[in-house]
Amino acid sequence: MADPQAAGAPWRRFALGPRSVAEARRFVRTALDGVASDVVETAQLLAGELVTNAVLHARTEVEVSARVDGGGTVRVGVSDRRPDRALVPYAYPPYAGTGQGLALVGHLASRYGVDADEDTKTVWFELGPDDATPDDAMPDDAMPDATPDGTRDGALRPSVGWGIPAPAPSDTPSGATVTLVDVPGALYSASQQHRHTLLREVFLALAAGEDLGVPPGELAAAQDMNHLISTCVTAALQQESSGAEIRSLPLSVPPDAGPAVQALRTVLHLAEEKARDERFLTLPALPRSRVFHQWLFDQIVGQLAGGTPTAWTVVPREPGASPSELVPWDAGQVHASRVPTVAADERNTIIAANGPAADLLGWHADDLVGLPLTTLIPEHLRKRHLAAFTSLLLSGQPRILGRSVPLPALHRDGRLVPVRLFIQTQEMPDGRTVFVAQLTPRAAAPVTPTRPSGRTRSVAPQQPDGPTPSAAPHTGGAGAGMPALQRLSLLADTGAALSNAPNLDEGVEQVGRVLTERLADWCAVDLFTGEAAQLDRVCVVGRAPGEACPEEYEGRLPPVSETARGPLARALRGAGPLLLAEPPPPSQAASALDAHYRQLLRSMGTHSAVVAPLPARREIIGALTVARGGAERPFTEDDLPLIDDLARTLGLGVDNARLYQETRNIAERLQRSLLPVLPEIDHLQISARYAASSTTAQVGGDWYDSFVLPSGDTALVIGDVTGHNLDAAIAMSQLRSMLRGIAVDRREPPETVLRRLDMANHSLYREATATCIYGLVKGPENGPWELVHSSAGHLPPLLITEDGRTRYLEDGAGVLLGLDPDLPRPRARDAIPARSTVLLYTDGLIERRDESLEHAMDRLRRHAAGLAREPLDVFCDELLIGLGADSDDDIAILAVRPAPPE
Repeated sequence: MADPQAAGAPWRRFALGPRSVAEARRFVRTALDGVASDVVETAQLLAGELVTNAVLHARTEVEVSARVDGGGTVRVGVSDRRPDRALVPYAYPPYAGTGQGLALVGHLASRYGVDADEDTKTVWFELGPDDATPDDAMPDDAMPDATPDGTRDGALRPSVGWGIPAPAPSDTPSGATVTLVDVPGALYSASQQHRHTLLREVFLALAAGEDLGVPPGELAAAQDMNHLISTCVTAALQQESSGAEIRSLPLSVPPDAGPAVQALRTVLHLAEEKARDERFLTLPALPRSRVFHQWLFDQIVGQLAGGTPTAWTVVPREPGASPSELVPWDAGQVHASRVPTVAADERNTIIAANGPAADLLGWHADDLVGLPLTTLIPEHLRKRHLAAFTSLLLSGQPRILGRSVPLPALHRDGRLVPVRLFIQTQEMPDGRTVFVAQLTPRAAAPVTPTRPSGRTRSVAPQQPDGPTPSAAPHTGGAGAGMPALQRLSLLADTGAALSNAPNLDEGVEQVGRVLTERLADWCAVDLFTGEAAQLDRVCVVGRAPGEACPEEYEGRLPPVSETARGPLARALRGAGPLLLAEPPPPSQAASALDAHYRQLLRSMGTHSAVVAPLPARREIIGALTVARGGAERPFTEDDLPLIDDLARTLGLGVDNARLYQETRNIAERLQRSLLPVLPEIDHLQISARYAASSTTAQVGGDWYDSFVLPSGDTALVIGDVTGHNLDAAIAMSQLRSMLRGIAVDRREPPETVLRRLDMANHSLYREATATCIYGLVKGPENGPWELVHSSAGHLPPLLITEDGRTRYLEDGAGVLLGLDPDLPRPRARDAIPARSTVLLYTDGLIERRDESLEHAMDRLRRHAAGLAREPLDVFCDELLIGLGADSDDDIAILAVRPAPPE
């Protein structure tokens, strides 16, 4: 089994096992005694990589030969007994943790190649005496076909096999065809690297004698299947001419591959468990990679059994594995987004931030880049953040990925900014993970996290049961030529797309998708921002796969000046719809806005377009552009009535969405302005939080209050008016004011104050109902303390002692406010031990659909018990993070903790 190219050279046989790698390196150093040290070191490195590949993939004993010819050229060969396992194209990015060995040979060797006969395969390389790293080595993505004598002038790649010759770039193994629909390139690359790394660790652990519960035969089948999948996908990707990030790939796999895929699934599952237990150096996979592998294996097994393809883009996913993660990392998306957005890498370092985020937190965007993410996290939450971030990397188990979480961010001046945080993950081309955080101010209407707007999207109809087809041209049917039913359907779908979206940006993008699927090649929506003559391009949607819009045409546009006379400026003044048979001539581009619009039309290859004003309430709020290019039928005068109707529908929808959003913002600002400043008391710590719903209109009736009575007692109040609208917010403000006035003026027991409040409420709102707790914390500075309270239909307070014991204070419960003010109300007295916590809360903190109240209250007890010794601010924030994420109701919490002087 000696290297046939190295007849007479020293050689040595090595057993199957990891130890052979080090032994082979020592053998090469001994065999090349007297050769220049840098050449010997390079030969050792490359020989070690080749032996590693033979041990991992061929799984036979190995022979290594090494010699120096008369001219000083070093030749090393590594032979195994699996000639059927040929070298195949198999790309990895530079930062991959595996798969670089044979690429090193391609970079460092002067010559290299593969020789095979019926019994053996030998991979060999040569190093010149004066050049261990030749200048003419080709890059690792250059892979010409093998020459007749088996040599290659490009990089080598790892070997794979299924008992058949491995496929070349333009060839795949004969067998059944499996179609993977909508494969995300970046996610696949990262998942593939992680698979290989895990399997390598399993092999090394078993070779070291560790019992992982994996039979050797099952591991061998898993490794073979893993490399076959990687090879087939690599070959399919190389044949794909589309530059789109999400592609549909046909794979040719053996028809009996099902059991081997199941073996691979089993081995990876066991390896993930070891990684989560920190028994491996490899970190466990994040959720999106686990879900992707499950989908990948299900597709192969299911289709081999006769099932139909299911697209990755329609597979339901858990939080932390959402469809937004299909977007590959692009810093431009962060900068283009109007939602405050910050991105950090796996080192917890900020790598991108946009203007809205910088403005929200008092920074310049460029100043944030390079700082630790903890710069934006309040000090009392930093330890928790670092622990959770480390836990995510070590365990792969997220707590807040893909969820809307209310918490505070840290402003540069030290104050806290209430936000709702939504974190998604994206993939760099080299497989590393980027964490992209959107910070929605809680004083503004919530923005459902989406892909950043302002960039052209490639939109094509998705077909779950087969490959995504290329876009078909618009051959007619628009305007007057379109049947009346289709016209009505297009108008209805346009209105529905906007009204059903969770926010304005998403709605406008959905409208763009409808128009590009059925009317145009691309479209753009420009809207006035409310500032004088300021215009934003809020959406550019393209129909053709891979189509991209230059960044200079996105976001804020030049102002609509007096000199602007181009078609866009005319439409913004109310003219139109205007038919453009070609981009405007330079003579019509006198202003910056005109020139900008002309360049957009030219860069998108437009041969005809229509620009129409968006009317609303007797004013123009923006403009819609729809365009066609290439071989498409040009727009004509017959198309203008339909596009005018579409523009009017869009304008009305945008205006209604803005009014709705403005109403919500005003109501919440009113609601927040009524939340009180908490009193400062030496022996009592008091903390409160308020978070509006993450899914409904941010208008509700939750409130809290705390104040000191003339008697010295501290009043605690929490309540919830029925409803989620402006009326509820107004009723809440009146109840809060009346309760404080009654309590301070009359100084009566809690049950009497609530009875008087109910009578006053009955005179104002006969049909309004509300829950409320009014309590008094009594006791001298050094204790003892007690809580005297009465409840009007509210959830009971929770007492958490310093040692973590919990008890609901259920006495003192009475009927809701608004039912019958003459009914008697009970009073309760409960002792409050020093350094214990009394928690008052509204139902949004605990209640969930399809869950009993008993289970919800038990979950609150467990969560609060674990926070018993935390500082009170941490206690409140952790409750919101742990229990308030994705709540579809408002949340108010009020916590008090007696703290006697030391």
